[in-house]
Amino acid sequence: MAKRERVVRMSVEQPLWRALTAYRVLTMVYAVLIFVFGRDRYERPWVAVAFLAVMCVWNLATLPKVANAASCTRRFLVADLTVALTGILLTPLADEHARTVDGPTLPSIWTAGAVLAYAIKGGWRWAGFASSLVAVANLVERGSPSRDTLHNVLLVWVASIAIGYVVEVARASERTLARALEIEAATRERERLARDIHDSVLQVLAMVQRRGTALGGEAAELGRMAGEQEVALRTLVAGGMTRPSLVSEDESEGAVVRVVEEPDEDSPVDLRALLAPRAGAKVTLADPGVPVLLPSAAARELAAAVGAALDNVRVHAGGNARAWILVEDWPDEVIVTVRDDGPGIPEGRLAQAEGEGRMGVALSIRGRLRDLGGTAELISVPGQGTEVELKVPRDARGKAGTR
Repeated sequence: MAKRERVVRMSVEQPLWRALTAYRVLTMVYAVLIFVFGRDRYERPWVAVAFLAVMCVWNLATLPKVANAASCTRRFLVADLTVALTGILLTPLADEHARTVDGPTLPSIWTAGAVLAYAIKGGWRWAGFASSLVAVANLVERGSPSRDTLHNVLLVWVASIAIGYVVEVARASERTLARALEIEAATRERERLARDIHDSVLQVLAMVQRRGTALGGEAAELGRMAGEQEVALRTLVAGGMTRPSLVSEDESEGAVVRVVEEPDEDSPVDLRALLAPRAGAKVTLADPGVPVLLPSAAARELAAAVGAALDNVRVHAGGNARAWILVEDWPDEVIVTVRDDGPGIPEGRLAQAEGEGRMGVALSIRGRLRDLGGTAELISVPGQGTEVELKVPRDARGKAGTR
């Protein structure tokens, strides 16, 4: 039974959510202890008791909300920050001397937990928004802010934004790692399939080619077709040039990668991927070994022109003729040369064919290249084969789109 590879989701921010959960519990206890040990100074202790009771119930009931990014919704964040801001603004009502002695607010440092939830969930921009509201509430509560108040406000503001920025960097790194792991897994799977194909299908096609050639007759034609398919399949397995785009996206349990289709008209296409199926037992493809990118419309038209040139080789050069495709990638243009070892074209034959209404070269090749803003040159010497040179400029997209 074949082994199945399991993809493990990873999340570098999950430890931050666990730390935030612990922080909220500890700071809740800390805020309660501050009140217990300093209750004698409160003019209206019942206000502090009522708020702390609500805060404790809210904090314990919403602990699952800060377990991960999916649970921590925007509605929860707004409600949580509202509780913290309410506690800050109620502090002068419970302790009138809090403004003069610069004492702690009712929620104390529990407020920072609400701001940190914004930072972990939405990054530094969300953290800046939440910490700014907390800063305004503290300044309103103090009336005339002291140096310590400004220091605490600035500390929360800088720390929350810094944590939010670190979270965004960690998420970007996580997405990059997930994409690399996905590509590595896809490469291993392709290599496994290549081994299986090599051990089975390619060997069968090679055997059919040898036996068909030995038997002759119709079997020889079958062997020839098997040989062409073997070469095409081997090129496809070895090259793997057409690869889907990978888009990373963030989820509550880590970054995952999904496959998407690239837009046809806006994304460049590797010309080698379109020409690779043309290779066979009697057609050899030589390319630069790196992607040859053209706008999709131009690449398709150029590949169709190459196909038309190969069709002419099969029809006019004879069944035993071989062809070679050479791809050259230059900074300002792409050149594809199709050469064969057939008998060549007699002088004046192309003009005669156009006069008789056979427009294969004129329309299928030269017409396509002309619409792309390129050129097609045909050189043929009787007895020495034919060479077709196709040139396409890099800015061929707009001209191709006007066809």
